Amino acid sequence: MRRLRRVLHLDGLRDDRGMAMAMVIIFGMVIVVMVTTSLTVATSGLRKADNDQDWNGALSAAYAGIQDYQARLANDTGYTQYGNPDAQYTTKNASAGTVRLPTDANPAFGTGVSGTWATVPSSGDSAKYRYEVDNHRYLVDGTIKIRATGKVGNSVRSVTASVRQQGFIDFLYFSDYEIQDPQLSGKSATNCARYAYAGRPSTGCNEIAFGSGDVIAGPAHSNDTMRICQATFSTSVTTSWKPASGKTYAAVDSNNNSCTGQQFPAGTTQPGFESSIDMPATNAQQKRETRTDLRTDVPRPGCLYTGPTDIQFTVVDGVGKMIVKSPYTRQTRWAGDDGSAIASTQSTDQPCGEPGTGTGKLGSANGATVPVPDNNLIYVQNVPSAKTDQNYTSTSVLPATCNQGNGVGYPLAGETAPTFASSSAPCAYGSRNGDVFVKGKLQGKLTIASENYLYATGNITYNDASSDVLGLTATNAVWVWNPVGTSTTSYDCGSYWYPRTCTSTTNGALLGDTNREIDAAVISVAHTFGVQNYDKGGLRGTLTVKGAIAQKFRGIVSSGDNGYIKKYQYDSRLKYLSPPKFLNPVTTTYGITTVGEVVAAYRADGGNR
Repeated sequence: MRRLRRVLHLDGLRDDRGMAMAMVIIFGMVIVVMVTTSLTVATSGLRKADNDQDWNGALSAAYAGIQDYQARLANDTGYTQYGNPDAQYTTKNASAGTVRLPTDANPAFGTGVSGTWATVPSSGDSAKYRYEVDNHRYLVDGTIKIRATGKVGNSVRSVTASVRQQGFIDFLYFSDYEIQDPQLSGKSATNCARYAYAGRPSTGCNEIAFGSGDVIAGPAHSNDTMRICQATFSTSVTTSWKPASGKTYAAVDSNNNSCTGQQFPAGTTQPGFESSIDMPATNAQQKRETRTDLRTDVPRPGCLYTGPTDIQFTVVDGVGKMIVKSPYTRQTRWAGDDGSAIASTQSTDQPCGEPGTGTGKLGSANGATVPVPDNNLIYVQNVPSAKTDQNYTSTSVLPATCNQGNGVGYPLAGETAPTFASSSAPCAYGSRNGDVFVKGKLQGKLTIASENYLYATGNITYNDASSDVLGLTATNAVWVWNPVGTSTTSYDCGSYWYPRTCTSTTNGALLGDTNREIDAAVISVAHTFGVQNYDKGGLRGTLTVKGAIAQKFRGIVSSGDNGYIKKYQYDSRLKYLSPPKFLNPVTTTYGITTVGEVVAAYRADGGNR
């Protein structure tokens, strides 16, 4: 203060005159310093706010890129083939040879400093994105991986996402109609094969209700109106019935009696709405995956077998193997639209077995032992009737018979083959049927498809439940094999004075074991999944299915004191992992199965990091 008085020449004064001016200067300087500091802090804050906004905006732009690609797939399912073969993510994942740029330029396929960026709508040209495509597994399991990069200002962020076709394996339980298969019930398909909300009679069609303590431990969907009684749905449940008001299910049992006891997922009181998911008419499209003359669409053909075929999985020295018996197979792949061409020898790295009856061949008593065609498909077709087909066998050599021996051990000795209520149903164990009989422990990733029936003749389990996956598809029914036979026993029914012998005839199970497990995604395209002879043979234990079940009509697994108790569990891996070359709905949609942020792929100038 004294120094300030000297500077202001006030030290000669004997009193405090002039101090007011000094105080004003002091406080003025303090205020100037404070204002300057405030401006500095405010400017820094604005700069930080701008950076934060750009940083967050870049991530949003990256997600916008994922959504854009998803939308393009929805509009054009063939868009899976497009991408930039020069993009770093594409080449790194061996997809450069399976993608190409579209005719209509997509700015999001740009790469490098001079490459283009797509603009996020309504962003004022400030938010941009580009994406790279990895489709090398698309033909195997329907999965595409995308790396999308968003940019706002100098902020750049990237995310990767797995995009997969949404379909039947998204549900533990899927059905088209909530009635018994008319081929089994004998009811009119014309009257009954329609949805309840589309005019199906309320009686006379063998509608099947959820009840008797059913627990559906996974997502469930029906295109039809569901009858629900004493049943528990532990996760999501949806229907394609959307009434104007009231319940979205029918609280009645199979006999139209009102019921209670329904339990739905927490926070819900009834099924939600989901648009109808249409099933293909057959699984014939899967047969195409065994052609050798479609190198672009089918680079790795699977195996084709003809007529009744028995497959048993096994693991030998850590390698997945299968023992295949298929006596009427003439060639294990095909070519030409009518099957008349001789298939090439491509894909010999995945042998299917050699046709013929010699030792170790497909027609021999012990069959052929070959590696499981990993990440591929097996298709079993009916014996062709066209003489030009390479797999043709004449009816004079192989008559069309039912239940008289199909060349691979069915029916069993003493077995009473099942019959069906409708004459339109293919017979059991037809000699020329494309039936496949499957059991064993699988190591690998595989889909088995049959033109006719598919039978689970024993346990079908995974060697490694974390990596193995199996798909089972049939145009007709998928049966849990449960053979029964008629046995006649004699006993003494007389007395000492009047000796007499009586006989009794019973239907009994021919299998000595109980319980059955099927680890697979199962689909019956045109009919049903159920237990063969579900009303005969006594109680068989528990039927465990770990996977997914899709069917045209509801199947039956037990009746009275016969058949199996259900224990169905959803394999949650099916949300992101599909069996190879599995069936998809008629209308294809794509969903994101996994998504997460990764290190930014580009610099702000567009160059690769």
